[in-house]
Amino acid sequence: MLDGWARRGIDPAIGRLALLVSRTGVSANAVTVIAFAVGMLAGAAIALEFYLAGLLLIGISRIGDGLDGAVARIRGKTDYGGYLDIVLDFFFYGAIPLGFAIADPAANAVAAALLIFSFYVNGASFLAFAILAERRGLATVARGEKSIFFTTGLAEATETIAVFVLACLFPGWFPALAVLFAAICFYTALSRIVLAGRRFG
Repeated sequence: MLDGWARRGIDPAIGRLALLVSRTGVSANAVTVIAFAVGMLAGAAIALEFYLAGLLLIGISRIGDGLDGAVARIRGKTDYGGYLDIVLDFFFYGAIPLGFAIADPAANAVAAALLIFSFYVNGASFLAFAILAERRGLATVARGEKSIFFTTGLAEATETIAVFVLACLFPGWFPALAVLFAAICFYTALSRIVLAGRRFG
């Protein structure tokens, strides 16, 4: 829901940074992999209860996640680059709740499992919609230039990162945040299913 607003705020700075990175010869795929590695370190830091370090690493990872697309637009986009970006994003989104589950299994494991399940459902609804949209030749720039068709929703990247940030700042809130955001993800998936019925039924 907030991705469009967030992109308007950060895209100019990301674009300038992308120009600098592209001049070094670093590829967009390399940026994607580095951002992924930093995201995995964030999950590990959270698992070890280094929550503020996890927060810092989440921030660096997500800057890289925005940077790879900007570098790709300068150096040339590839289908594999888009594929890699999406797959490694799903790794990241699962790693953070898993980190909280490991940090305090008694308090967090069930809520983390529910949140990861909701990501799975929401991701499936998103990717299946994108496949059918591609088959029908649909296009959108609602979230900028993307490798696949992006349907908007209540739970998008900005909201997910906001939940992760709050959880790192207030680790005791994780179970409540996870359950609440899981409900939002399920609602987003349901709304996308309804939209698919209207578009493709």
